[in-house]
Order: sequence, then C-alpha cells, then structure tokens
Amino acid sequence: MVEKVRHQLFLAKPLSDRLEALSAKPGATKSAILADALTAWLDRRGSSELDDRFGLRLDRMTNALSRIERDGYVLLETLALFIRFELSIQAPLADGDQAGRAIGRERFEAFVGQVGRQVAAGRRTLGAEPDR
Repeated sequence: MVEKVRHQLFLAKPLSDRLEALSAKPGATKSAILADALTAWLDRRGSSELDDRFGLRLDRMTNALSRIERDGYVLLETLALFIRFELSIQAPLADGDQAGRAIGRERFEAFVGQVGRQVAAGRRTLGAEPDR
C-alpha cells in the first residue's frame, strides 16, 4: 500500500465548487482528483524542462536542415537550367557521327570521374577558391 500524507490547502470558492461536483460522481474522490491533477501539472513541468534543455539545440538543427534543403533546391534548379541551356544550344549529332559520339562519351566519363574525385576528397567547387 502506498503511504499517503495529509495536506491542508485552500481553494477559491468557484474551484472548490467544481471539485465538489466532480467528486460527487460515483467512484471519484477529492483526493484522487487532486492527485491526478497535481501529477499532470508536475509532468507538464518536467516536459517544459526538456524543452528548455533541448529546445535551443533542436531549433539550431531545424535551421541547419532548412538551409541544407534550400541549398539543395538551388543546386537542383541550377542544374536543371544548365541542362536546358546546353540542350537548347547544342546541335544534335548526326546518326553516323561515331567520332562525335566517341568524344562525347570521353567527355562524359571525364566529367563523372571528376565528380567522383571531388566527392571522395570532400572538396567543393561552389564557394571554393579557384585552382592556381
């Protein structure tokens, strides 16, 4: 059995009347109602402490993720515009132009290789100083 401690407290008349009305229902007691209300209030205070402790850090992480998302959209839009531009100014190769297709494959493989090297090394092209 849980040990209980007696408390004496004072309530405003309207609050006391509401407590009386709630405790008049079958199976309800003033002590149980007050214990539940006090437990709920104390639990909310505990969660507020967690908000105080981690809220600032979570806000910073949310802001960082928002910047990353924005940067991703900028990069995707830039890439889409560049591709559209390149496709609109480059004339298509003739069906029999095997030399032009071979040059295109070599350039593409060089491009993919360069991207792979940049990513593997952790280097960034945007915002970096130009190579000297």
